[in-house]
Amino acid sequence: MSSSHCRKSLGLAVLAAMLAAPVASSAETPLRMAVVSRTVFYLPAWTAEKQGFFKAEGIDVQMKVYDTSEQIFEDLRTGAQHIALASTESVIADAYKGGRLKIIGGNAQRPPHFIIVQPEIKSLADLKGKLMGVVSMHEGTTFFVPDIAKKAGLGTKDIRIEAVGGSPTRARLLRERKIDAGMQPYPLSYEAEAQGLGNLGPVADIVPDYQFTAIIVDEGWAQANRAVLVGFMRALKQGTEYMFAHPDEAAEVGAKELRTSTAFARRALDDTARMDILARDLTPSDRSLRRVFDNLRAADLVPRDAEYDRARFSEDSFLKAIAN
Repeated sequence: MSSSHCRKSLGLAVLAAMLAAPVASSAETPLRMAVVSRTVFYLPAWTAEKQGFFKAEGIDVQMKVYDTSEQIFEDLRTGAQHIALASTESVIADAYKGGRLKIIGGNAQRPPHFIIVQPEIKSLADLKGKLMGVVSMHEGTTFFVPDIAKKAGLGTKDIRIEAVGGSPTRARLLRERKIDAGMQPYPLSYEAEAQGLGNLGPVADIVPDYQFTAIIVDEGWAQANRAVLVGFMRALKQGTEYMFAHPDEAAEVGAKELRTSTAFARRALDDTARMDILARDLTPSDRSLRRVFDNLRAADLVPRDAEYDRARFSEDSFLKAIAN
């Protein structure tokens, strides 16, 4: 073969490689996803990633764990994050002020938390004057404190609360005796009991219906990236179904991502199924959303004369796109 022929063949090969490179690098669309902490609500997403469901939809999900909630919503608004699995209160409250964040799917439709306390606290009544750590003064478990106080026969201000961060942070503060109580999702609640802390029972017995976490997006970004978002929803639904159908396999993923034992991760899956914590078809429960709204109205975070209007803060078209 002549040298000129070799050079021509080499040139064609280099050109082909250059042309192929952009295709390979853009085969999967990056999707930045925010979560509050390493808790069981997010196991469907980790399962979907492990099983390749996101990749099959042409999506590269890049998950960031925040350990707080307020910054997540700011990052959704600025585009620093594309999608979040997070608490619902701020989204609903902001919607009544003209906010653009929307709930497009459900996640935890009742709280998967247990009331974890220092060993000397033996009853709900013993929480009087005690300090309970919460993730935020405006999100999540904060809104369950009045319900717990009422159940205990206490006044709404008898239990002190302080925003300290997500559930792993609360677990550390409980161990260090810097807080007296915290509502902890499993498997952190199991670990707390194994360490000698007390358990006053599941929050779901006191607050049975509450849309604790949901799939949340900025409305403008969602409409501009509809195909990607529908693919994400389809993959997440597959991940949820696979998690429940293969609990032993999902427990292995859970042990790694939740940084716990396989036995605790498997127990968490059993409790999730038994207590019907996660929406298997990703549909937000209307009853659970109404309870969030009622709490916000009682706390004057939406106007007292406001009426429940799901369309203000929820967009169902993405769920409808994956219904079949």
